[in-house]
Amino acid sequence: MTIHKEGRTLLFVLLIVFVAIIWTFDYFLPGATVIRNSVIGICLVIYVLILQFFRNPIFTVQKNPKVVLAPADGKVVVVEETEEVEYLRSRRKQVSIFMSPINVHVNRMPVGGQISYYKYHPGQYLVAWHPKSSTENERTTVVAQMDNGVEILFRQIAGALARRIKCYVQQGQRLEQGEEFGFIKFGSRVDVFLPLDADIRVKIGDVTTGGKTILAELKA
Repeated sequence: MTIHKEGRTLLFVLLIVFVAIIWTFDYFLPGATVIRNSVIGICLVIYVLILQFFRNPIFTVQKNPKVVLAPADGKVVVVEETEEVEYLRSRRKQVSIFMSPINVHVNRMPVGGQISYYKYHPGQYLVAWHPKSSTENERTTVVAQMDNGVEILFRQIAGALARRIKCYVQQGQRLEQGEEFGFIKFGSRVDVFLPLDADIRVKIGDVTTGGKTILAELKA
């Protein structure tokens, strides 16, 4: 377990701020022990909550070109057939994962392959489970073309609290299955669009682990 690079500066600054607050109480109110201890407790709770948000588990990904892995920790909120209109422009099976503030927010490649499409879209900040968040919220769209030619589209979507999407990919880049491709801060959603003949292995309400949970098995 490590601390993700997106949180290191914030955590360092918070540590300095909290130490300064506690020092201020010691200097100006040396006898206010109860208040001082309460402030220390509040600072500690806040720091631990933010610290766990930026945790980055280290593990070995079991790569399999026949399956699609969950790109994020969270809960499955959508499993349906839909029309993908941005790039694939065809009917697809969509699986969406909602990431709450207590989930790991590292995003991992659901399949290995070459990035054939990448685009950032500015937008609104509707709650991540809103039906229109997939098309109206701030988001990034990424498409990975597998070695067999199959393209898998996945989309990072900002939520009401998540107002900073980080995506590290570039068009033409090759990434391995399970490799980190992005990070979203403070609650968000990731959509995955699969071929119609894909065998979906999850259902609404299932809890996923990024880079481990199998979302679907591919026929091609």
